[in-house]
Amino acid sequence: MGRVVAVGERTRVAGFVLAGVTVVAAEGPDAVREAWQALPPGTALVILTPAAADALGQVLVAATRPLTVVMPS
Repeated sequence: MGRVVAVGERTRVAGFVLAGVTVVAAEGPDAVREAWQALPPGTALVILTPAAADALGQVLVAATRPLTVVMPS
């Protein structure tokens, strides 16, 4: 089974740790892009906050792996 990672503002992603998700707090666009580039090996699913998805923009659109989902606003 692959790893699940949540990326975005700490207040939006912190609770995912309770479900065993790897949480990467990224408070700004540059931090989000760095987190995306440094995803742990074996990452199968990335949960993004809306702001994190916006920061990734075309990078996210072009990505075929890992599977991504954007949290509702």
